[in-house]
Amino acid sequence: MHETKSPEPAGATLMFQEAADAGNAVARMLAANAATFAALGARLRAAPPAVVVTCARGSSDHAATFGKYLIETYLGVPVASAAPSVASVYHAPAAAGRALCIAISQSGRSSDLLSTVAAQQAAGGHVVALVNDVESPLAQMADTLVPLSAGVERSVAATKSYIAALAALAALVAAWREDAALQDAVARLPETLAHAWTLDWPEAAAMLRPATNLFVIGRGLGLGIAQEAALKLKETCGLHAEAFSAAEVRHGPMAIVGAGFPILAFATSDRAGDDVRAVAAEFAARGANVALCDAAAVPALHGHPAIEPILMIQRCYRMVDALARARGYDPDAPSHLSKVTITL
Repeated sequence: MHETKSPEPAGATLMFQEAADAGNAVARMLAANAATFAALGARLRAAPPAVVVTCARGSSDHAATFGKYLIETYLGVPVASAAPSVASVYHAPAAAGRALCIAISQSGRSSDLLSTVAAQQAAGGHVVALVNDVESPLAQMADTLVPLSAGVERSVAATKSYIAALAALAALVAAWREDAALQDAVARLPETLAHAWTLDWPEAAAMLRPATNLFVIGRGLGLGIAQEAALKLKETCGLHAEAFSAAEVRHGPMAIVGAGFPILAFATSDRAGDDVRAVAAEFAARGANVALCDAAAVPALHGHPAIEPILMIQRCYRMVDALARARGYDPDAPSHLSKVTITL
């Protein structure tokens, strides 16, 4: 496998370097797991689960949101996010049944995640672990291990491991459904991610530099990246960012959107993206400051609707890194945070 290397500016942060490496990380992940995805897809077609349960926190949980929309949209299987405290704090067992448990983690070491996975296994669930640290307890517990193969991330803000998790979920769904178009789009991700990384987003950075708070909008397959972008803006830029579905924001939250209110929006090229574009236009008409990442309008981001969110978050990471530095923050060392968060 040939790895590509993008030119880096002098003094590039670790976050910049690691996000730039996402295409190579995805190439490694796909190469390492080709046989695993094929076998898992065959298993799931032969014995379809009644439900999929995801288990994750932080950025990994935002990847799980993406997975939920993928699985429910392309396969029709309901997906629920497990509340880790149910197992770790309340010690409640999981109901027996034909569940597929997808656990997603960079470190694979949080106690509440491990407790939840153990409860799902005890109930007869098949555990698929998407984990970057293959020596972790989660990796050892997995019935099916999918190493994310992102390599060491030294920046506190996870980037390439998140993108590798999104790609792994897309590859899993493509194999499960035997979807040739999605399989082809996943196979081309290393190349398309490298292209997406070259896309700067200066208008978004300029809009957000003086901001104190904002809404981040997505819908459907794009909701998970809106959640992730909001988290990164909190972590690295000191911004109070809230993520909303374009449908949910039309309820109570939209009441505070007026002149000068910042909106960051992610629109895929499908019908969900149409709704994001519509709400972005509505907010702009009120005088809100809107930065729209529109896959339908940017050739390098436009393609398979299930892949577009992965390309858009790659572009967003570059903008967030630049914004953090412009606001006087070090994106590699956010205040009060460490690389591995242990929750009980």
